[in-house]
Amino acid sequence: MGKTLVIVESPAKAKTIGRYLGKDYDVAASVGHVRDLPKSTLGVDVHNDFQPRYITMPGKESVIRDLRTKKEKADLVLLATDPDREGEAIAWHLATALKLDPQSDLRISFNEISKKAVTEALQHARPIDMDLVNAQQTRRILDRLVGYELSPLLWKKVLKGLSAGRVQSLATRMIVDREREITAFVPEEYWWLDAQLKTKQDEAFRARFHGLLKQGKVSVVKLQNEDEVKRLVGEIDHADYKVQTVKKRKSKRASYPPFTTSSLQQEASRALGFSANRTMRVAQMLYEGVSISGQGQTSLVTYIRTDSLRVNSDAIQEVRQLIADNYGKDYLPDKPRYFKNKKSAQDAHEAIRPIHFELSPDKIVADLSNEQYRLYRLIWNKFMASQMAAAVFDTVTCDILAGEDKLFRVKGETMLFPGWMKIYESNTSKSSEDSEELDKESLPPLEEGQPLDLVKLLPEQKFTKPPARYTEASLIKALEEEGVGRPSTYAPTIFTILNRKYVEKEDRYLKPTQLGEAVTELLEDNFANIVDTQFTAKMEEKLDLVESGEVSGVELLHEFYPAFHKQIDQADEAITEKVLKDKETGRACPKCGQGQLVIKHGRYGEFIACNRYPDCDYTENIEVKAPGKCPLCGSGLLVKKSRKRSATFYVCDKKGADPECPFISWDLPLEEKCGLCGSYMVEKRYRGRKYKLCSNKDCPNGQYKSRKAKTKTDKKQDSAQAEADQ
Repeated sequence: MGKTLVIVESPAKAKTIGRYLGKDYDVAASVGHVRDLPKSTLGVDVHNDFQPRYITMPGKESVIRDLRTKKEKADLVLLATDPDREGEAIAWHLATALKLDPQSDLRISFNEISKKAVTEALQHARPIDMDLVNAQQTRRILDRLVGYELSPLLWKKVLKGLSAGRVQSLATRMIVDREREITAFVPEEYWWLDAQLKTKQDEAFRARFHGLLKQGKVSVVKLQNEDEVKRLVGEIDHADYKVQTVKKRKSKRASYPPFTTSSLQQEASRALGFSANRTMRVAQMLYEGVSISGQGQTSLVTYIRTDSLRVNSDAIQEVRQLIADNYGKDYLPDKPRYFKNKKSAQDAHEAIRPIHFELSPDKIVADLSNEQYRLYRLIWNKFMASQMAAAVFDTVTCDILAGEDKLFRVKGETMLFPGWMKIYESNTSKSSEDSEELDKESLPPLEEGQPLDLVKLLPEQKFTKPPARYTEASLIKALEEEGVGRPSTYAPTIFTILNRKYVEKEDRYLKPTQLGEAVTELLEDNFANIVDTQFTAKMEEKLDLVESGEVSGVELLHEFYPAFHKQIDQADEAITEKVLKDKETGRACPKCGQGQLVIKHGRYGEFIACNRYPDCDYTENIEVKAPGKCPLCGSGLLVKKSRKRSATFYVCDKKGADPECPFISWDLPLEEKCGLCGSYMVEKRYRGRKYKLCSNKDCPNGQYKSRKAKTKTDKKQDSAQAEADQ
């Protein structure tokens, strides 16, 4: 019997699967898609039931030739692409390119790349699921029709090189709408009044004014202005204070479900500072496999594009045993925990979880890059925590009466048992900055009727705040709640709107550019359905029906396209060209001496040019000065933005000059020197906070000292200590 050829998408995945299959198998990679619609033309026959015209993707000719050669030498070909619409479509394109019968048993799929899962999949080969293929093909054609008909209109009416799409245009509109809310927001004044109190034993704590106590009932009172506060302070500044009520109870806080694609992206942003694109890139590595010492190429997590909270029962039993062994039976709930999916969930795959429970993050840290380790540890801890016992708290709510009827309230909380919080920080903790309640704290023993002494009253003026701008995490959450997009679309959508300069980042927050606002206004005025959440969400639901075989993809396209094409024709005649306003710099043109330099909008972003163009063609790049000096030559610093990462970095202002200074850094250099090694310090930002670290990678204060290097050093030290002990 000859060999079986197994084709997957990536070389890393091929290497991982190849480890589980014997010498009778040849595992090859297609390196993603091999066929697609042509870039230069529409590639869809709108007069013939939207028949697509696929071509071999540029650069993939050699891949197909190699796969055809391997196919001729094999007795059987199996297509093991990812278990989703995209993977099913890749399998279909491969079958077409290799002249395989898609209705034969040539398709295998698995949710995790483990020996057990791969071996079982080999026993259950099936035909290609054409409903899945049709759903992907319908989405692809739909997006092509929107992009190729709408984008040229934007080029003509706004700026060359622009693009539009169903999800990206809606995401941009959501960010623009949030900015409009912020601009229109009118802050309203309000006040807090805290009482600094102490017991007769000098145990101090704070309580916040809550309202009035009348005939045994509490009515909440909001303090609106300074006059109200002064009047209240005058009434209770010398009043008697006593404990009115003390309510004690034990509360339990259950753990959260394991990760889905969107919750992983949100939590990686919150906890690790990763962009959605970075999260998915690293997660893909963990799914496809990394090289583990003594084991070879090993996949560490299940499929990372999922909206399901379902977990394999075998995995639950394994993790329960691990929890009992490592933390004790107190940390194990009586029954396994199961989580309910949202109604909109497709539930095609499990939640994201570890595959090999013997490979903990700390055990294989030396085999992982820093970002792989951090994300794997996040996934590991989240899944472990999801099956652990609830955290238990002793909660106290205390009302304090000032005078006859003025009521203050404070809540205290003491953890009695950490449960799942022993390994995973709560992701629902919110800042109390705008809360009417104080942070929960440990209170001294208090009893009803107990007299208290007032130390001082602490009034504080506050103003309501506008809604916060979206971060990547909060935008993904909003898109998911609106039913827009699917797990695989969130990261590329955000990457696209940043790359197209419709949106820019200020720290972690997404802010629309003038270009993004102009494009959104044009779409709102002429293509309201394209940027409407309900329309886009319903379209996603219809694509799901195509996937389940309940609706024809061709019918869906016939329903959408004629009206859309009519909108394009009408808009082309009705829309006047939108002129993006130039920003004045206040500088004269150094070339012609007559014009003024202004900031213009181009295909690749903003730039400085003479306002007399085309009579004067002077241009220059926009340079933003950074605070501080270059640590190499003492000159100034410039702020630059990376196109790929949408992140800020710093260069010397003599970069490109003669003589040139080569300084470049992701972190802002400071004039302060390290107390240990004398190297310059840098400013790091993490989750809205700033902190200083040494720029020297070999210094203990340095930010570049990796866990891998630390682990190797620790192992050497442990080994030396063991030898000394013996």
